Amino acid sequence: MADDLERLWVPYRLAYVRGEAGDPADDRCPFCVMVDEPAEDDLVVHRGSEAFVALNLYPYNPGHLMVLPNRHVADYADLTPSETVEVAELTQQALRVIRRVSQPHGFNLGINLGGVAGGSLSAHLHQHVVPRWGGDANFMTVVGKAKTMNQVLEDTCAMLREAWTEED
Repeated sequence: MADDLERLWVPYRLAYVRGEAGDPADDRCPFCVMVDEPAEDDLVVHRGSEAFVALNLYPYNPGHLMVLPNRHVADYADLTPSETVEVAELTQQALRVIRRVSQPHGFNLGINLGGVAGGSLSAHLHQHVVPRWGGDANFMTVVGKAKTMNQVLEDTCAMLREAWTEED
């Protein structure tokens, strides 16, 4: 049946929608893999001594970062004092870097503790840093249940890595 809808293709989301993201035979924590097996092509923007910053593989908006402790820990209350400080400092730095690079109008910061709280990878704590712009939750998101992205992850990652280096 024909309609008047414009089609916006976001094929990178299909694996996530189907629940097929990652290798099903690999049951390792994907965040621990990023710590244990750093790769040139991973989405890590910055590595600290006890925490790191990475792009969200399925971002809500361009520049959607996560700040994670290196250690596999699920609950914020279980972070060591030094991990807590580094996660907080990297979150502040992420805000500064994204502001300089993308000039968002605001941010959402959040930690989902447990699956019922929305944490799809709740076994490894991660703080979301989501840049927001007026109108970014438009009819596509609300009515169409789809999100359009205007930049590929690799470009976003390269841009944020460069800006992070300038911040240091």
